[in-house]
Parts: sequence; structure tokens; C-alpha cells
Amino acid sequence: MAGLRFIFAAVLWCVSAVSAVGEVLAEEELAARIFAPMSLGELISENGVYELLNSGGAHAGYVFQTEPMAPLPGFSGAPVNVLVVLDLDGRFLDVQLLDHNEPIFVSGLGQAPFHAFFEQYRGHSISDSLVVGSPYGAADGGGQLIYLDGVTKATASVRIAHESVLAAALQVAREKMQGIASGPPAYPDPAYTEVLTWDDLVTQGLITRRVASNAEVQALFAGTVWEDDDADALDDPDAPYLDLWIADVGPKSIARVLLDEDTIEELDRFMSISTFDEPILVIDSGRHGLVSETFVRNTAPDWIGAEQGGFPVALRDADLFVELSDTVPDALHHGVAMILRTDRRLGFDPTREWTLIVEAVREHGMFQPEIGSVQLAATHVTDERFFARPVKVEKLPPWKEAIYNRQNDLTVLAVFLTVLVAVLWGAQSRLAGLAAFTPVRLGILAVVLGFIGWWGQGQLSIVTPLAGLQTAMAGGSFAFLLYDPFSLLIWGVALLGFVLWGRGLFCGWLCPFGAMQEFAHHLGRLLRLPKIEPSARWDAQLKSLKYVALAGLVAVTIFAPSYMDKAAEIEPFKTAITTFFVREWYYAAYAALWLVLGMVVFKGFCRYLCPLGALMAIGGALRLRRWIPRRIECGSPCQLCKVNCSYGAITNKGAIQYSECFQCLDCVTIHDDADQCVPLILKARAGRRAPRELGHPNTVPAE
Repeated sequence: MAGLRFIFAAVLWCVSAVSAVGEVLAEEELAARIFAPMSLGELISENGVYELLNSGGAHAGYVFQTEPMAPLPGFSGAPVNVLVVLDLDGRFLDVQLLDHNEPIFVSGLGQAPFHAFFEQYRGHSISDSLVVGSPYGAADGGGQLIYLDGVTKATASVRIAHESVLAAALQVAREKMQGIASGPPAYPDPAYTEVLTWDDLVTQGLITRRVASNAEVQALFAGTVWEDDDADALDDPDAPYLDLWIADVGPKSIARVLLDEDTIEELDRFMSISTFDEPILVIDSGRHGLVSETFVRNTAPDWIGAEQGGFPVALRDADLFVELSDTVPDALHHGVAMILRTDRRLGFDPTREWTLIVEAVREHGMFQPEIGSVQLAATHVTDERFFARPVKVEKLPPWKEAIYNRQNDLTVLAVFLTVLVAVLWGAQSRLAGLAAFTPVRLGILAVVLGFIGWWGQGQLSIVTPLAGLQTAMAGGSFAFLLYDPFSLLIWGVALLGFVLWGRGLFCGWLCPFGAMQEFAHHLGRLLRLPKIEPSARWDAQLKSLKYVALAGLVAVTIFAPSYMDKAAEIEPFKTAITTFFVREWYYAAYAALWLVLGMVVFKGFCRYLCPLGALMAIGGALRLRRWIPRRIECGSPCQLCKVNCSYGAITNKGAIQYSECFQCLDCVTIHDDADQCVPLILKARAGRRAPRELGHPNTVPAE
């Protein structure tokens, strides 16, 4: 058996083979997932980025899959592949789960919760600080964190998927959407005040003027069918067609110069509600005007657009009644004024130069006129001093997010593990010698089952080391282990246990399903069910099955990784602990079978079939000491510890097989009990006979 374990350990740690990857959809399949009126356009990037086209065939955004750009390995070792559709403003139009191999969703919670998680992205922007979990702190202004609800019992897998979506989306933004902000935008500083005049605004460029003469517009229409369709332009070429003024009235110091008191009050109310909107004042004192006769208030102006950094800026009417102040020249009072708004979260930065575009429109024909237009542009920028930039809420690394979201659970777990390890290390004999040792042990196991298992979802599984094996073969990152700090802490203590006690610390004290099996055993005793104990020969052969199971799982992981999640169902942990039997009937029946069997066969699954137990037994080879006390008489003539060892971990010679020891401490109790340990009983009898043999029946030897 030792040779088998050695060979298997060598295979486990030295093998290198293929990696598991998620399935990437072909172009035809991808196109079928784009909802009308949008459609899939041309491939524009080597890493699988496609154009998104609107109903008119114009470029409207980007379509891509996460696996080619951000292949972060999940707990299965394979990436989670997600379809992401972004518009040109960096908003998520759609996020769909395409392919994954996460065990908890493949066969456990089902696919629906995973699909539902991705629906939360719609409407959010890549500029938003999106995190998974619940708030552990607060933020203000544009840097406010936006929390996406995770999936209970699958938070680690969800975090990995979330990081894949963000990593891929930001990569596309950097390559294709440089105009989209990746952090909190500047906003008008309410604490900044400055006394300004109209002349100050003009000389400092805080208000921009763009004059276009009739002749300029006529030149733009030259050579088209609309060339002769504006009589006014032909009659008076030097007259202003457009006399446009642009100012950002978000800063109060600027607004006070341009707007009267009533408009300022209305603007203040507007900005207190629309906290992310930047108000832009536009005035035209020429003959063009700002909007058409069909314009509807509180909608996007039909003749006005904007762009910044080569990307469109969405403008919308603020639906405010505008009256200019007395300091504004009279000519502007006779023009048309309106306040437009744009959302800073979509990337608009008022402190960077941006362009306002006005369309000059002409009609040709009388009954069914042809519409034509040319563009008149004006650039504007507002000085940085009027704005503040919020301290960017730095999103913590995923592993820190995971710790913050479970800090209370981690604190309780750390205290529990520290006390348990300290007691087992420094007061093992006292613990084993307690008259109420069995109730104390069952109480500890109840905490393990309830808190670590069902509440904390800290049931360790063979899936994690197998996923680590896949990652090692693929040369990937082991960061996915950090996404579940609760289980990682238990893994750390289990590894420490290898050095101090072997496999016993985890298998005997920290395994929730092992605790369930032990409770099943005690229930069987209360019900007076017969106890079935295989013979020593059968016991030894059955114990080798767990190594065969582990070897089979490793083979599946290497040669058929897509079946790994199914093969791992040999463990009933997911059914009994993770989902609390809320699964398909055959999984529930399988887990229940082991618990019923545990009522007559002591911890049958743990002893004979558990692949994680086999791995723990191999890891127990790191043990540095023989921590169970033995006497020379143990095994010959005394067999009491062997007879009472429910795990069959003591040989006929009294030696401890630490690879099969679950640290139940029953043999420690016997060893230290003068009323149970045969060598101690014989020694006590010999001590009582000695005085009588010397002729002093009533004397006691001096100490």
C-alpha cells in the first residue's frame, strides 16, 4: 500500500499534460445571440472583437467573448466564457453566459442562478465601480461602488466570472474606446467660488462663440442639390447664419454670470436630482436656431450633437426654462437659449476639450422635399479650477473583496481553529481524559457541520486540488484559490495538520461530511442497529479503494477534463453540505445512502472511498512526529486500543497507522486512564503486591 501511495503521489505532482479551455462560439453562433434590431458586424480585432451594428447598419458598439482576452481559470480549471455587448458609450447592453465548467453550477445549484447573475450588468457602464457582494463601506459621488448580488454558495465562481467580464471589457475600452472614462469624472466643485464678469468669461474662454456666416454655409452646400435652396443666404452672404455661444453652467461662478436668479434656483434643483449630469448652456442669436419645429422637450436635440476624444457624447434637453442675466449682451436675449445635459458617468469630462456640432439643414423640393445638412463645429473647454475630482474608489483586488465580504465569518473561523489547534497541541491528554469527552467532541463536530459546513460553505473538496492540477498543467494563475478565503483558511490549517498530526486534524475534526457520518453512527447506536465491521483482510482491501478513486479522478482531470465535474460527484459533499440535499433525486439518494450506511458501518465513506481522504493521507506523509503515546506493552500483551479503534488504524503490534488515523483520541483516553489501560492496571497491581511480599502489608512506598 505504501508503494501504491508513493507511485500515485509521484504521478499527482509530476504529471504535465493538456489544459482545459472554455468553448468559444463561432461567428454564426455569435450572430444568433445578438438581439434585434442590433446585429453582428465585421471582425475588427485578432482577439475576437466584432462591431455591433444598429438597425441602419451603422457602428453602434462592440461584441466580444471573454475567454480569448481574459481566460481566468475557474474552480474547474477552465475559464468561464461570457458574451459581452457594449455600446459606444461603454454601457453594457447585454452580458450572456456562454460556456463554463464550474462544478457548483454544472450539477448543484443549476445553471439559472449563474445566468441570472450576468443580467445585472445591463445598463451599467464600464466606468462604474462594479463589485460582487454586499457593501462593507460607503463612497460618495461618481466613485460610488455598485454592488452586484452574488450567488449564495457560489461566490468564488461568480467573482472569477466577474473579473473575466471586467478584464475583457476594459481591454476593449483601451483598444477601441479610448474616449470612455475608466474612473470617476470631474464634477463642479460646490465649495469653489469666484466673482466673474461677462468679459472674464470671454477673455478666459469660459464661454465660446462660433459664428458662421451665410457665405460659409453656402460654401458647404456648394455643388449639391441644396445649393440654391436658401434665398436668405444668397441675398445677404455676410449676415450671420449661426451665432452660437457655449458655456458649461455646472460651476456656480459661471452660472451666476449667465443666468438670472430664477433660472439658477431651477438649475440647482435639477442638479440636486440629476447628480451625474453636466449642464451645458447653448445660445444662438443667428437665424438658424437650435432645434427643429418637431423637437420634443426633454429629448435629444435633433440638430445638435457633441463628441469628445473622437467618441460621441450623448446630449439631452434638461427641460429647464432659461432666462439670461442682465450682464449678458442684449443681442443674446433676443436669441434662443436652452440648457442641455450629458451624463458624466459615460465618460464626458468638462475639463477636456470637447466639440459641439450643429447641423445646418436645407430642404429641396416642395411636396416630398429632400433633406440635406452640413455640420458646423465649435470646440469648448472649461478650466480645471472650477471642478473637483472625487478620490477614486479603488476597487480592491478580488481576494481582498472576498475577505471584506466575509470578515465576520473569517474572524469566528480563525478563533475556532486557533482554539482547536491549541487544545489538540497542548492539552490533548486533558481533552481525551474528560469524563464528558464524547459530548464535547460531538459539540465541536456540531459547530463544524453547522458553521463551517452549512453556513460558511467551507467543506473542502477534491475538486480544488484537481483544479489546481489543471491550472499547473496549463501554466495558469492560482488566483482563483484566493476568491474563497473561508475555505482557503481551512486548507491552510489542514496543511499545518499534516506536519503536526497527519490527516487526522481535517478528517477527524474539520470535515463537515465526516461530522455528519459520525452523528449517523451515534444515531445508529441509539436505535440499537447492528454494527457491521469488515474483517481485517476486507478492511485493508476496502481502504485501498479511496486511492483508486483518487487516481481515477486525476486521470479524468488529465485526459478528459470536461468530465471532471461529473467524476467528482463520487464525493457526496456538494449534495449534503453545499446544497443541503436540494438536488436531483439520484444525487440526494447517493448522499443519503452513505449516511444510512454510516449508521451500521462506522464512517464508511471516509474510511473506504473518499478521494480527498486519500489525498489527505498522502499529505500526512509530511508528519514530523508520532503524537499518539505508546507503551512497550501496546500490542503485546495489550490489544485494548486496537480492539476499540473504530477506524482500524492500530496494528496487531500496537503501532499506529497514521495514514488511517482520524484523531478521535479514543486510544489516548485509554492510554492515560489507569482504570482502562492494561499496562497501568498491571503496574498498579504489582505495586500493591510489593509491600505484602516484604512483610509490610500496610505500608506504602515513599515517593
